[in-house]
Amino acid sequence: MRNLFAKTVTALAGADERVVLLSGDIGNRLFDDFKAKFPTRFFNCGIAEANMIGVAAGLAMNGYRPFAYTIAPFTTTRCLEQIKLDLCYQHLPVVIAGTGAGLSYAELGPTHHTFEDLAILRPLPHMTLFCPCDPVELQLGMAASLTLSGPLYLRLGKKGEPALHAAPPAFQFGRAETLREGADVALLATGPIAAEALRAAELLAAEGITARVASLHTVKPLDLDYLGAVFAATPLVVTVEEHSRIGGLGGAVAEWLAEAEPRPAARFLSLGIEDRFLPQVPSQEEARRVEGLTGEAIAAAVIRRLGRPAA
Repeated sequence: MRNLFAKTVTALAGADERVVLLSGDIGNRLFDDFKAKFPTRFFNCGIAEANMIGVAAGLAMNGYRPFAYTIAPFTTTRCLEQIKLDLCYQHLPVVIAGTGAGLSYAELGPTHHTFEDLAILRPLPHMTLFCPCDPVELQLGMAASLTLSGPLYLRLGKKGEPALHAAPPAFQFGRAETLREGADVALLATGPIAAEALRAAELLAAEGITARVASLHTVKPLDLDYLGAVFAATPLVVTVEEHSRIGGLGGAVAEWLAEAEPRPAARFLSLGIEDRFLPQVPSQEEARRVEGLTGEAIAAAVIRRLGRPAA
């Protein structure tokens, strides 16, 4: 995703002279093409991420459309006050791009793990939270971000994420996209973990269980119409996210469910990272196994919740 981010932001800058790119002293080679084409519109702000958000705010106040890019924990938790006051309070159109979110940098330990970014940003007024599941959604969402009047957090994976859409959808923030149809369970995923949800759907099909899989790429605002339809039509609804089970997609859906009228009869299950640090330094794949976020683990959790014995 990070390579496609660089390619897409360069293309957007070629079409719109308002686009500027800020970096927290990473991705210097990644952005060589951008710098060669638009040398006056690239700003390496150094290892001073909070200041980078302030610079982005100033550029936005002067009519530019800034993209501020660095590793996810350093562009969110380290910059929370500046995001809150410089961007959200001022309602400024800045894209905060966090690369390597979730377990993408599992091998670098807790300093680089990003389990809480959605939880801390979701309460901020005017903030849009965008977690593309694949390169298709990433490109569409980056282009659409230039139409927003306020800040957007772009939650990126790292590299090698597969395309999950057979064809580009009619993209809109706040509208879920169905990746696979099914009637027995709905797997609502956000971000690249949707690939594991699709893997789980294949495994469930072998057990005679049909699974709908959807990409809820926008955690804020949620697609409430889609949620209402899914909960009305499906016996079990499961959220799947590479984020803490506290405060992310599962938390947002649970908040909606608590106030939904009439209350849906469907059962609800939230799958995500447990309330703990991950002291191991494994690969992302191994970390997903530890946290129960592989296709196999997701399928097993669904079978247990449905109370069905394995075929």
